[in-house]
Amino acid sequence: MSEVNENQPLGTPTWVDLRVPDVAAAKHYYGTVFGWSFEDDELGAMCLLRGVPVAGIREGSGGWTVHLATDDCDTTAKAVAAAGGTVTEEPHDVGGLGRAALVTDPSGAVFGLWQGARFPGCRLVNEPDTLVRNDLVTGEPGPARAFYPAVFGFTLDGNPDLPEFDFTFLRRQDGHEVGGIMGMPGAASAWGTCFEVADTDATLARAGGGTVDDTPYGRSAVFRDPFGVELSIIARP
Repeated sequence: MSEVNENQPLGTPTWVDLRVPDVAAAKHYYGTVFGWSFEDDELGAMCLLRGVPVAGIREGSGGWTVHLATDDCDTTAKAVAAAGGTVTEEPHDVGGLGRAALVTDPSGAVFGLWQGARFPGCRLVNEPDTLVRNDLVTGEPGPARAFYPAVFGFTLDGNPDLPEFDFTFLRRQDGHEVGGIMGMPGAASAWGTCFEVADTDATLARAGGGTVDDTPYGRSAVFRDPFGVELSIIARP
């Protein structure tokens, strides 16, 4: 379990939100799957675990979006453009909570930037029914592996546990692993979101079924919500 009470270091996945056309239906579904409660706000709803924010649901389209931490949203947005990415939603204030932007990397994957003010992002992570991991899957891993170190100062290294896959870890400058890049020929570029769960099979049953896989890191599964949005879960040993 990790409780987050301050802004995360540069490049750390710090917030996830879901953009779908029906917030009420999404609340019902994800409340059933993860046991979340909700607090409505002007943008949609905050997803709560034990009364603490763990994700957001917004009206719109695009599915789950990960936001990477920055101490200066405007400067990082400029670094995105300089490294070959595109700023699709310019830096802007989100009430008094923080400052955000939406960007696209050179491989076509969309992600957000978050500069916390009163709100650091996910307040609980790495425990059941909270965010545990984000990885980029892309058919163009080369440009992505050049882009993220240029913008966030990440270092890259391989994964000896899965030598058959084209996978590299992304590490912050302090060496902490924050995610990875999976090269998969033909795949559309997208950041995936994974939530930890206590019991993969029980959670999958509440979600309506999906595909299960036993990995070196735990029992994982992939499913789609009623809007067709893909999401991963894992029960770690």
